Amino acid sequence: MQGDNVLNGGSSNTTVAMHIQPPLFEDYVESDPPTLNGLGVDEVNQNQAGEWALIRYVGNPIGEVLPLAAGGLSLGRAPENQIRLPEPEVSRHHARLELVGREGLAPMVLLSDLGSTNGTFVNGCQIHPRNGPVSLRAGDVIRMGTHAFKLKHMDALEKTYHEAVLAQATVDPLTHMANRSSVLSFLEKHTDLARRYRRPLALIMCDLDHFKEVNDRFGHPVGDQVLRTFSSVVCGRLRASDLVGRIGGEEFLVVLPETVGAEALTVAEGLRTALAAEAMPVPAGQDLRVTCCFGVVEYGASDVDGGSLLARADMALYRAKAAGRNRVEFDGTP
Repeated sequence: MQGDNVLNGGSSNTTVAMHIQPPLFEDYVESDPPTLNGLGVDEVNQNQAGEWALIRYVGNPIGEVLPLAAGGLSLGRAPENQIRLPEPEVSRHHARLELVGREGLAPMVLLSDLGSTNGTFVNGCQIHPRNGPVSLRAGDVIRMGTHAFKLKHMDALEKTYHEAVLAQATVDPLTHMANRSSVLSFLEKHTDLARRYRRPLALIMCDLDHFKEVNDRFGHPVGDQVLRTFSSVVCGRLRASDLVGRIGGEEFLVVLPETVGAEALTVAEGLRTALAAEAMPVPAGQDLRVTCCFGVVEYGASDVDGGSLLARADMALYRAKAAGRNRVEFDGTP
């Protein structure tokens, strides 16, 4: 745990080990009344069963469950944070959550603001770095920038429930990729960031070749297996910061933040090659090989929103299909 200046549990008899005397409530009354009124640092009464987690209440994907691991969680705009919030209102290293173990009780959750520009808020009241970490309770809502998270202490059943609700809202049930609304929301968010901060962004539009013929010849179960295989090939070759989603029957969209056109072309060519080499067993002992066309585009100054970027990617995809299938086409000069 970083720093020595940590609150103990207020009226609790449990005290966190300190190197120096923690601040008293009277200190907050003098220096920062709103923070005292908004937080409360009473004892957390949950027993050791279950785990602490943040539920994303505002932001994308809404409803996401973010467990608090023993090593804590850092939040901020910089890529090295465990929870990365790329919006400009969030500082590079904005805040940190820590777990402090206690015998017979759930660990205490401590939140520290790391000197952020726009502040960290709990239940509507700002916390300040000068006061050190503050103790949180189940149900507290943490806000930073445009994001909000609710702290919960969940057993396995409740965690499974939240994860299932999120999956139903954001995941395509057949391929386990992002669904259409989720990937298009991701695209709009990163198009806005690319426009405001002149950051690179690239898209790959994908369309499986002759997919209707696969369904007609081998049946829909084989067609479903082709879609799942495509998902496995693509997801296995992307970064954690990328997102791929199914936007139509056999159409997919890959969003590549912080990626220029030449890099996106390399990614698309790698996907094309990997899929063409994938043999899928079908009835009668045959091996089916499926190919795909890819339309690649890089964000440019003329792109006013995600829709215009998507339209350009679709044009590149059309050219790939018209040129003979199993191809990659780029809209512009990489």
